[in-house]
Amino acid sequence: MKPKRNGSAPDLPLKDHRSLTTPSATAPVIHIVDDDASFLRAISRLLKASGFVVQTFVSAADFFSQREQNASGCLVVDLQMPGMDGLEVQAALARTNNPLPTLFLTGHGDIPSSVRAMRGGAEDFLVKTAPKAELLDAIRRAVARDARERKTRLQHHEAKERIETLTRREREVFGHVIQGRLNKQIADDLRIAERTVKCHRGNITTKLGVPSVAELTRLAHEAGMF
Repeated sequence: MKPKRNGSAPDLPLKDHRSLTTPSATAPVIHIVDDDASFLRAISRLLKASGFVVQTFVSAADFFSQREQNASGCLVVDLQMPGMDGLEVQAALARTNNPLPTLFLTGHGDIPSSVRAMRGGAEDFLVKTAPKAELLDAIRRAVARDARERKTRLQHHEAKERIETLTRREREVFGHVIQGRLNKQIADDLRIAERTVKCHRGNITTKLGVPSVAELTRLAHEAGMF
């Protein structure tokens, strides 16, 4: 097991350990964090030869300070590293606005660590001697998962923005509508006239561009209202 050191600064200049590959605007990026420079070079060559765009980092501090904030793809991280270890990197990344799927690739795996990693949402937990095919399969799964989750987050954001265009009263009526309540019931609950409810419903339909209760309910679900 590699000895722990206090602090997060790497021993050598960051520029000596960064991949020179520049990610394109759309291609997913495989972010690799490992304090073993020779391993970084080897896995970078392997993944580039397999068609991936790669960025390498010698520490968690390097990764969080140098990564492209909105890059798609996944994270491949060592378990035991000076400063923040892999599990801490996974937890910190999950709290950001771009929680890339994490794949652990380590030479010092153990059952408790693998359990913590998987409970934290890791895509996989492999040893560095794992077959090439197994590694590539795990990375492809992680990249595909990122694409799905990114699409879901975008839908959530767009749905929230659309609903926020409603007035306070329209949002109240909207909340009742998606519960399947009738105009008269909504009017009684909100202590307003039924014709006022109908007016608000018309405004909701116009602003959101959604004509049916079923579609309003789907939009509310995408916005995380339930």
